[in-house]
Amino acid sequence: MNQLSNGDAVDESFLVADKQLRANRQGNLYLHLELRDKTGSVGARLWNASEGLARTFDPGDYLRVKGKTQVFQGALQLILSHIEVVDPTKIEPEDYLPQSTQNVARLTARLREILLSISNPHLRALVECFLIDEEFVRKFTTAPAGIKNHHAYHAGLLEHVVTILTIADRIVDLYPELDRDLLLTGIFLHDIGKVSELSYDRAFAYSDEGQLVGHLVMGVEMLRDKVEQSADLTGEPFPNELLLRLKHMIVSHHGTHEFGSPKLPMTLEAIALHYLDNLDAKIHTFSREIRDDPCRESSWTPFQQNLGRRLFKGIAQSNGLPDESMEP
Repeated sequence: MNQLSNGDAVDESFLVADKQLRANRQGNLYLHLELRDKTGSVGARLWNASEGLARTFDPGDYLRVKGKTQVFQGALQLILSHIEVVDPTKIEPEDYLPQSTQNVARLTARLREILLSISNPHLRALVECFLIDEEFVRKFTTAPAGIKNHHAYHAGLLEHVVTILTIADRIVDLYPELDRDLLLTGIFLHDIGKVSELSYDRAFAYSDEGQLVGHLVMGVEMLRDKVEQSADLTGEPFPNELLLRLKHMIVSHHGTHEFGSPKLPMTLEAIALHYLDNLDAKIHTFSREIRDDPCRESSWTPFQQNLGRRLFKGIAQSNGLPDESMEP
């Protein structure tokens, strides 16, 4: 997918990540699709579609498509001339969902190494209860961190969390006011609800519970269950204030009300978590948009609606001149 450029003829099979039947200004129906393989995704359109054709497949199905690529408003899209549903038994699913480029076994080992360095006995017992839960670990090391935004690939959640844990472990000595054990635990827990909020066996999507409840509430519920197990492990009740601080880190880590946090960060560890989380997400997003932009001739990416800006890639090598079209 990421090898496609303007004007390429395409005759390939793809996973349908999203499907919408729309009408143009004249009222004619067309299909707007998001097609994906393990290297990335592309928007696609099939003109003069019908409701009957749209009902023959759903997101999560596979299509053999024919068409041609074109750049429209700075973004690469695929104009389709033919689509055909592919028998899923003839498909290798791992060829169609993006994977982390990092070694998952090494990431998992690093996760365990950092978490098992926690010295607080209650927090250490808590993280151990998660780490000995084989089903949780399987999901945590497979789940993406999102559907379309940062780390939207298998093991993306693991990669995101290990990166933040590593950053925190390197800088915590600069901020002696921070509780290292609490910060590391909160980082590990902040997105645990995503293992069930998202579905990621085929197309990446939200589960019913994810749509209705969301990963913040789901994460707090998972924390409460493991706290009960950890109390059995230590033979002591889990400290109430410690639990309260962990819950607060989960529900406040988005940082602002407009980004979904029911509470703003109100502790040192919560505000540290928010900015570390945001730092990794933003750098990952900027890097991806710059790297994957199909317009190699331009010094700038197209206007990014989710970021509210264009991104500077560097002076275009083809002519040595900056791109002059600065309007979104």
